[in-house]
Amino acid sequence: MTHTTHTLAVPGACLYYEVRGSGPVLAVVGSPMAAGEFAPLADALAAMYTVITYDPRGISASTVDDAGQDSTPELRADDVVAILDAVGADSADVFGSSGGAVTGLAMVTRHPGRVRTLVAHEPPLLQLLPDAAEQRAKTDDIVATFHSQGVGAAWMKFMTIAGFDIGGEGAPSGPPGEPSPQDLANSARFFAHELRPTARYVPDVAAVKGSQVRVVVGIGVDSGHLVTYRTSTALAELLGTPAVEFPGEHGGFLTDPEKFAQRLTDVLAGDTL
Repeated sequence: MTHTTHTLAVPGACLYYEVRGSGPVLAVVGSPMAAGEFAPLADALAAMYTVITYDPRGISASTVDDAGQDSTPELRADDVVAILDAVGADSADVFGSSGGAVTGLAMVTRHPGRVRTLVAHEPPLLQLLPDAAEQRAKTDDIVATFHSQGVGAAWMKFMTIAGFDIGGEGAPSGPPGEPSPQDLANSARFFAHELRPTARYVPDVAAVKGSQVRVVVGIGVDSGHLVTYRTSTALAELLGTPAVEFPGEHGGFLTDPEKFAQRLTDVLAGDTL
């Protein structure tokens, strides 16, 4: 399996990305999750696809010129398309996880000709919920907690509000032991400049439906207790398509990357049963 690393200058940022395997191009997109955390999934997919993973702007090895600039889904969509340009891909399948699924929806709206199939796995589109105003207030409280009490308290509040069993399988967590300086920097970037723009994104449903891009809404088979189960179901209903189940919960690709990769491969091939 070939595995190469690259950097790419784009307006306002320098992006780090990785390319694995051969075959049709598949972009695996997170937010704020970086390339390194998708490595097991990317390795499992590389026998079938040319897999692109990257660090979102301001996260890990991807730098930004203006540290105070928000990371919006639109900016991130343009970044992924710039990477597709760099690798010579006219179009790609896209797997977007969580905030990366929101990035994928922005790609479909802004660059519909560049996306073949988007698998949007549990996008946290809080504005689609009946209690959107309450959810906005909770997001504001998480950000305020970060500014007043720091990363640890903000993550604890974030996970509780999202519905995770803190410390349970599939819950977001850092590496064992104390977080590294990079972990802390990534978390600070997320809470200060990425969480609000992602959670408050409202997809242009008419544009998505009219794009002729195949959009599959993915949902973890064990995610019923999470707010992203509600947001994913809401999006699927607006698009008029049933949500498609994937193994595990929100981070199912972390707990069983081989099984998740097989399911993703089947879905991209058209099997949504």
